[in-house]
Amino acid sequence: MTERPAVETLDYERARDELVEVVRALEVGGLGLDESVALWERGEALARRCDDQLAGARTRIEDRLAEAGSESGDD
Repeated sequence: MTERPAVETLDYERARDELVEVVRALEVGGLGLDESVALWERGEALARRCDDQLAGARTRIEDRLAEAGSESGDD
């Protein structure tokens, strides 16, 4: 089995792409119980990473919108 990078080091796109691979592998089946559980756990971590990155992006956008709104109110 190939060594995978730590989930915390992945950018959104890589985490999302790997999550898709995990879901496909679980849907196909044919894995042993231990391998399936390990893959499920990796998928959960990848999903959390994606959620965290999206939340961070959302916060940055909201902050910029708030800054733009307060700057336009200074006129």
